[in-house]
Amino acid sequence: MIQTVFLDLDDTLLDFHQAEAVAIRRTLRELDVEQTDGVAARYSEINAAQWRLLEDGKLTREQVLRRRFELLFAELGVERSSEAAQARYERLLGMGHWFVPGAPELLEALAPRYALYLVSNGTATVQESRLASAGIAPYFREIFISQRLGADKPQAAFFDRCFARIPDFSRDAAIIVGDSLTSDMRGGINAGIQTCWFNPRRLPRRADIPVDHEIAALSELPPLLQRL
Repeated sequence: MIQTVFLDLDDTLLDFHQAEAVAIRRTLRELDVEQTDGVAARYSEINAAQWRLLEDGKLTREQVLRRRFELLFAELGVERSSEAAQARYERLLGMGHWFVPGAPELLEALAPRYALYLVSNGTATVQESRLASAGIAPYFREIFISQRLGADKPQAAFFDRCFARIPDFSRDAAIIVGDSLTSDMRGGINAGIQTCWFNPRRLPRRADIPVDHEIAALSELPPLLQRL
């Protein structure tokens, strides 16, 4: 029987891609960078690639936050400060929120039945600002952000530090739900807990990252948990 549910934030509960697109456009506007068609999408690709390198242990968080803008500016052929861009972007990214469809209803349904914990690799100040805007923090027993814990998903150390702060925690009664195979699902495997891949785009599975369960809509999660 599942008792503890770890939920990812970005693109599981809150629509990160929408927030990211708005924030990068505003950031470039503030820096006087001319925006061509597709620049926001290209930034998203660069950003995602840097975070994957972080997950693989090839970059530090500080390198990720700087390199994504260095690479973007190099492609655009402009000279701007990556530090200035980062500061503006984080401020703008933390403003407002967009829910993934069904997220408020999901939290309302799960909170009375399970111990909910949030697990995120995002920058702490940004995630805390977005959570405050969305008003969903009260649904969680505790919020675990990698920057605060000193370890990142999918490292087992991240989950070990989470588990150590949960009274009477049992791996056998826990599951992680998230949209990322490389961060959430691989993290759950490393931690020895069940995994549920939130896959609304119905992407193909990866043989090297087996998942226990898969859902395409958040509304599918409550009945799944009841069966486990």
